[in-house]
Amino acid sequence: GRSIKLKNVRFSYAQAAKPVLDGVSFEVKRGQMVAIVGPSGAGKSTLFHLLLRFYDPVEGTIKLDNIDLADISFADLRRSIGLVAQDAVMFNATVAENIRYGRPDATDAEVRAAAKLAQAHDFISTFSEGYGTMVGERGVKLSGGQRQRLAIARTILCKPDVLLLDEATSHLDAESENKLQAAFKEIMQHRTTLVIAHRLATVRAADLIVVLDKGHVVAQGTHQQLLRKNDLYRRLAQLQFVDK
Repeated sequence: GRSIKLKNVRFSYAQAAKPVLDGVSFEVKRGQMVAIVGPSGAGKSTLFHLLLRFYDPVEGTIKLDNIDLADISFADLRRSIGLVAQDAVMFNATVAENIRYGRPDATDAEVRAAAKLAQAHDFISTFSEGYGTMVGERGVKLSGGQRQRLAIARTILCKPDVLLLDEATSHLDAESENKLQAAFKEIMQHRTTLVIAHRLATVRAADLIVVLDKGHVVAQGTHQQLLRKNDLYRRLAQLQFVDK
């Protein structure tokens, strides 16, 4: 894992627009799991976009192991940080090629091992062509849960130091959801993880929870601390956090 430090990060998508993030500061130590929570529109996804340098902050700094993101080559950054997004991008290629996307030189054995860790091997084995099965345009032949597990396998294969997980898995049935959580757990070991959290189990397990609201960090702490001291967090715990 690697450490991440955000200091007074401000960002807006257009020059005169209201900032989506406004003075965000927090620190993630090596190997920690930090949950980002907040109402929709709080700036959670934007935070991920900045960490991947799809955009740069208007003000403030983001550092990976005390090195400014702007001083890290894109290739190194993309190798270091793995994103598992809500809508995993799939290509009209075979299952194996989709998993291998980030590491074309990976062996068949490595692809298989990654699929097993991602809880994807079993469903792949039910396909008549197995790993050689074409997934269709944008992965149409797969269910949402299957697409996400292939995306996790892809991330595992790249062995990133930092994981960004978007846990918005509301479109999954309970069994897929459970398999996905098992896969998340597996890949979070020994890595620094930031997760946009929607599940009570995740926020409870987090080393630190950062509460975002309208682009500001309004509170930080553990689940128990925040239940005691933060009204917004208490409300989120009642309304937004789900456990199937």
